[in-house]
Amino acid sequence: MPRAQKKPRRAASVLRGAAALPEYDHRTMPEGLATRRQLRDMGLSPGANEGPVAILRCKLCATRPHRSCTHPTRGFLLRIDLARPKRTPTLAQEEALDRAMAKRQTCPKCERRYYHCLPLRTLGHCDPCERGYQPSPDTVMHDPRPADRHRLAA
Repeated sequence: MPRAQKKPRRAASVLRGAAALPEYDHRTMPEGLATRRQLRDMGLSPGANEGPVAILRCKLCATRPHRSCTHPTRGFLLRIDLARPKRTPTLAQEEALDRAMAKRQTCPKCERRYYHCLPLRTLGHCDPCERGYQPSPDTVMHDPRPADRHRLAA
């Protein structure tokens, strides 16, 4: 039985003046506004922003200035002055994340810890154990065994 084809998603046609938020084209937004990604690159979180204050129109909608942008690629703009610095994780949180990553990066056969996650669900162990060769030294973490030193990867 052939698969039913999905209907192409059509953007609703809304006049630009009827839109609830002001819209700005690419690189024409006023100072003091940024997207979530731009805030993240600045080391900030949305903080006290209760929602977007404007919309950054997608490149396709720049050719239709009289229509409002309703595409999923549009960006929502937040105020920078209400943003707060990102929280830094505590040592206990970092240690918990490191333990979780160690489970995914350690081979149960040879007990080597790698810098990348292993295919434990499909293979069950690392590729060198599967094929019988020595891993290159730049892929394996040198694990200090003494218990008095911490073993955080980050």
